[in-house]
Formats: sequence, C-alpha cells, structure tokens
Amino acid sequence: MLRDLGLPLSRAQIRSIVEAQAAPIALWSGAVSSGKTIASLIAFLLRLIAAPDHGLIVIIGRTLQTIERNLIDPLQSRHLFGPLAQHVHHTTGSTTATILGRTVHLIGASDSRAEGRIRGSTIALAYVDEATLVPYEFWMMLLSRLRVGDQSRLLATTNPDGPFHWLRREFILRAPKVGLTHWHFTLDDNPSLAPSMVARLKAQYTGLWYRRFILGDWCLAAGAVYEMFDAEQHIVKTLPRIERWLCDAIDYGTVNPYADLLIGVGADRRLYVVSEYRHDSRRARRQLTDSEYSRARRAWLARVPQPETTAVGVHPEWTVVDPSASSYIEQLHRDGVSGVTAADNSVLDGIRTVSSLFSTGDLLVHESAQGLIDELLGYSWDDGAAERGEDKPIKENDHSCDALRYGVRTTEALWRPYLPTRLEVAA
Repeated sequence: MLRDLGLPLSRAQIRSIVEAQAAPIALWSGAVSSGKTIASLIAFLLRLIAAPDHGLIVIIGRTLQTIERNLIDPLQSRHLFGPLAQHVHHTTGSTTATILGRTVHLIGASDSRAEGRIRGSTIALAYVDEATLVPYEFWMMLLSRLRVGDQSRLLATTNPDGPFHWLRREFILRAPKVGLTHWHFTLDDNPSLAPSMVARLKAQYTGLWYRRFILGDWCLAAGAVYEMFDAEQHIVKTLPRIERWLCDAIDYGTVNPYADLLIGVGADRRLYVVSEYRHDSRRARRQLTDSEYSRARRAWLARVPQPETTAVGVHPEWTVVDPSASSYIEQLHRDGVSGVTAADNSVLDGIRTVSSLFSTGDLLVHESAQGLIDELLGYSWDDGAAERGEDKPIKENDHSCDALRYGVRTTEALWRPYLPTRLEVAA
C-alpha cells in the first residue's frame, strides 16, 4: 500500500504507521502540518483492511463538516493517496462513506449529548479527529463500545491543549496502563512540507499558539490573549480603498456595552476594522431598546466615509450578530436589513484566527475604533480556568473583542481568497 501513495513519508511517519497496527489506542499529537494526519490515515486504512466483519467502523470529528474537510477530502485526493483515492466514496452531507469497500459511519461529537449516538453499538475500528475537542463523556463511551475482543482499535490525532486537559492527564501520562501508544510530531516530521511553508506557519503563530501548534507543547493559556498585538504595527491612521465591505459585527448588550465593528478588505489585500460604534449604557446612564440600536446602527453606517473616495455611507454584505441576541436579530429583519446572520461563536477557533491575522500583519485597526483598541490591550486568559484544564479568556471588557472574532470567523470564506499566500489553514 505504501508504494501506491503519491507522497513521501518520513521515518517518524512510517514508524508510527507500523506500531499503530498492534496498539489498542494509537494517538498522534504535535505541531500543525507535521504529517500526523497523513500517517494516521494510512494506519487507519491498513487497520480497515484487517478489521473483522462484525462491528461498526466509525470516523469521529467535531462535526460532519470537519470530518469531510479534514479526512474525507484528503482520502479522496490522488495527490496524497494515489490510486487508493478512487476507493473512497462519499456524498457530501451523508453520514456514511464507503472506504476500500467497507461502510464507515461518520459521527459528529460536538457536545456531551453525542455519546448517545454510539450507545449500545459494537465498534471494531474507530478514528477520532482532533481528540481534545471531543467531549470526555463521548470518549469514555467510545472506549466502552470497542468490544470486538483484542481486534478492536482506536486511532486518534490532536493538536496539544493545556497540560491539565483530560486527554493528557488521564491517557497520555498513563499510556502503558491504558494501552495507549503515543507519537509526538514536529514540522520536521513532514517531508512534503516546503521550507517556505514552514517559515509561513512559524510566522503565523505567536505566544500560546506558537508553543502548542509549532512546538507541540501542552502548555497553559496565560497572560494576554493577543500578545502579538502591537499598537505601532496594527493601528493605522489612514485607510486604503476598501475593495469589499464584508460585514458589521455586533456583540449585543443592554446593561453591558453594545459593540459594532465595520470590517472590510483593503486594496492591499488586508483586513481592516474601519469603524466602530459602541453604546455603554452604564456610562450613558440610558439603556437602548432593540429598535433604538437598529436606528443607531443605520445612522452610524450612513456616516462612515469610504476611504480614498468622496462617498459617504456603507452597506456591508453581512450583519453578523451575537447568536444569543435573538430578539435583536428579529428586529433587524423587521427593519429590512439584508444579510443578517448569527455569528460563529467558536471562541477558541475565533481567537486563533484573529491571532494568526495579527501575527502576519493581515488585520489592521483604524485609530477611531478606540473601544476595540482598549480591549485588545487588556484581553487576558483566565488563569483559574486554565488550571481546570479549560482555555477561556476573562469575561470582562471583551465586547469589541467578541465582535471582532464574530466578524472575522463568520466571514472567513469571503476574505480568505484575498490572502492566499500569507495565511494558510493548518491542521
């Protein structure tokens, strides 16, 4: 099988593929783009050939969409898997795939309720993508379902998390006792990675994300969230012509501040926070209704000057709103606002995307967005949560920061084509 592949393999990859065949639980962890996913998928295909006829075969990820993107798409790539790719069949959106003639069930496990999807099953072979994102309850249920004697296997990949995460504490540190074999991968373990790509990845991450995703360390989230944010580098006085007005992104508040950021793609192919509207009811000593916020938003956007033109007033393609603000979303619909959508509220994914953009200099903030600037300088990780194994920012003075990640994360499919050579999706 290895001779049929369309890419070279490192010694670390080959060793892990071979050793995984006898391991009850096999785990690949380490840096992004380090070759661990390819090695684990090859090991999975070999185990699939040897899997018994009875018992389910499952692939598990955070969602069906992440399974399709992270695993099915690579398996169907002739560049990666050569002629084997033609034996991987899947219809987008389907919860099954046919791989090497075997039916494979695709299971999303985004929260603890997902464990009901495998309860009562007998599983012969399981593959878990991004294991640290799988709920602990699901993982433990999965282990209890591997009931085809000594033929059952569990293969998993992950990027590192905090040192107190349950996967490290209860499994990696107790590997011999729980039947786990673990390999740690670095960027040097991926022979197909060009030096320019390595340099780009290293430039993309700083601080916490650099230690976890480049060095592969299991380390605490501590200090500033956006420690790469530099006022001299990231705050601008003048703006280029805006080629595309992506969105205004709203973190809704009544007692807490209401924050709305206008984000666009500049002629220099960078993202810009062009303007900000905030209302702090405590300082103003007056709370606004949904209707009043909607009117204030329209008035603010009508006053925004378009850089390098004489035009005034902006109509963004999307209005991205705090998903918990259902009544305000309804108000915007009633007021005829087009493109209203609930924000992607994946906190860590949003923070990571914003961090990468700041790190590469592809996200800049106009000096008028003072509320956002003040928050960025003080936005910090919660030390208490980190000691409990959770990555969480401190929930105070974060309203414009929340709006920023809402806007950037939710419109990623729109702005990413403008930055093809500087920002990569790393897995």
